[in-house]
Amino acid sequence: MTSDALILPLAIAVPFLAGLVLLVKGRQIAPGLARAVAWTGFATPAVAAVCAWVAFALRVSGTPLIEHALHGSYAHTPEFLFTSDFDAGLGFLGITLQLGLNGLSLPMFVLAGVVGLAAGIYAIYTQTDRPHAYWGLLLFIVSGAVGVFASVNLFYFYFFHEFALIPTFILIGWWGGPGGRSAALEMTIYLTLGAMLSLLGLLALYYHSGAHSFDLITMRAWSLPAGPGSGTENKIFALLLFGFGILVSLWPFHSWAPTGYAAAPTPAAMLHAGVLKKFGLYGLLQIAVPLLPGGMSDWGHTLAWLALGNVVIIGAATMAQRDLKMMLGYSSVMHMGYIFLGIACVSALGAGGAVLLMFAHGLSIAALFLLSDAVFQRTRTYDFGAMGGLCQKAPVLAGFFVAATLAGAGLPGFANFWGEFSIFVSLWKYSPWMTAGAALGLIISAVYGLRAVSRIFYGEPSPAFQNLFDGTLKDIQPRERWPAIILLGTLMAVGFWPSSLSRGINEALPMVYQNTPPAARVLATEPVVPAVNAPVAKLAPTP
Repeated sequence: MTSDALILPLAIAVPFLAGLVLLVKGRQIAPGLARAVAWTGFATPAVAAVCAWVAFALRVSGTPLIEHALHGSYAHTPEFLFTSDFDAGLGFLGITLQLGLNGLSLPMFVLAGVVGLAAGIYAIYTQTDRPHAYWGLLLFIVSGAVGVFASVNLFYFYFFHEFALIPTFILIGWWGGPGGRSAALEMTIYLTLGAMLSLLGLLALYYHSGAHSFDLITMRAWSLPAGPGSGTENKIFALLLFGFGILVSLWPFHSWAPTGYAAAPTPAAMLHAGVLKKFGLYGLLQIAVPLLPGGMSDWGHTLAWLALGNVVIIGAATMAQRDLKMMLGYSSVMHMGYIFLGIACVSALGAGGAVLLMFAHGLSIAALFLLSDAVFQRTRTYDFGAMGGLCQKAPVLAGFFVAATLAGAGLPGFANFWGEFSIFVSLWKYSPWMTAGAALGLIISAVYGLRAVSRIFYGEPSPAFQNLFDGTLKDIQPRERWPAIILLGTLMAVGFWPSSLSRGINEALPMVYQNTPPAARVLATEPVVPAVNAPVAKLAPTP
């Protein structure tokens, strides 16, 4: 095994082992050592993510040295880098731990590493009871999240997601705010239903594909016995669509998300809303659409209308919120609609824009949850009506919050802009009327975001709020500042250098969708692959 093939196994194993040590031996080791173990677990996936990101960016730019250095990584196909295989004795079932990254999974892998580090820093330096168990469960989530996007085998793709969900429920139930246990129960019911539907879809795909393997690369070499648009293909796609859709809070299966995030401890909310929630979207893009193109053709219009419900209906509900954390929870659900719309377009530009927006939204919503907790730590409330004028005492916190809010609204200079721009261009070709409805969401997001900023940080403070100003209220602290810098800095890095991700996405899309039959390409005016060997529409210009 080459040295670069160790990057992904280490990114998964180190946080898992660190979490295991903290859970089993945390009470018996010194606090400084425990903190060092946690740091190691959170930092390793982030370092691996940055190394993979730089290597991809240099390789697709044609740097000869990097091309030569990574040549040994092509274990299965030129599409995947950093590949490695581990046989756990289930090879006869087509189940082996196969790891690798392509242009679609790389942004998600980077997202998991960066958000995991930011959430970890905040957790390590935040006072809480039973910190060793708290850090250990968070590390399990990071390990599972990294494993999801590094897995090439569909069994482990599903396994790592379920592994990451279990500690999420525990964290919300034991360390969550008011209503934490009821929120954890509701999340468990919804997400278990979604997980079961998606599992049935994956098993049906395994059975009917003829590949007799869960290896994604092997499955792409096969097609369903019946042709595109067949009843079998449609049913399997429906299982995956609604299974993944529930996990991503597709309207109207969304009610678990806002209450769950409002009750969750901040690092858990950052990891779930920022990273784990992208599992279903990634599954549709990487698995369902390329392997079941006929099903996508038949269900695409339904998906588009449900996604529009996320944007408009949930957007209206977001504007009605007066609780900051509930507003962010509804906002997260709303923005999933844009990503679903990008997928529903069935075009290279839409799919690529969806990947970029998944990446960008994960960073921006994690930053907003972090900064909302910073506001709460100073005001002891999430209620807009009880706030005002916080900028007078915390101008740096106000600046970070404004930046994160504008990033979420798609301001140029942040990665969110490129994702939304690509999706809207693709959506216009798909349906101008739906584009008009989706554009309404841009206005909605600007309204509720800027209203929150104005009521929290500007204007005259309320009488109750004024009492805080007479004390020792402090501006943003290092434990809050550095995670925010990591998240917003990454958003700006991609905002000013989008080709560092978009080139890899452009490279991967023809390989992922190369077996899509022409009959399945009637849904959008811009097909996934316009013609054999024809160039795929590019996502963003190189600055």
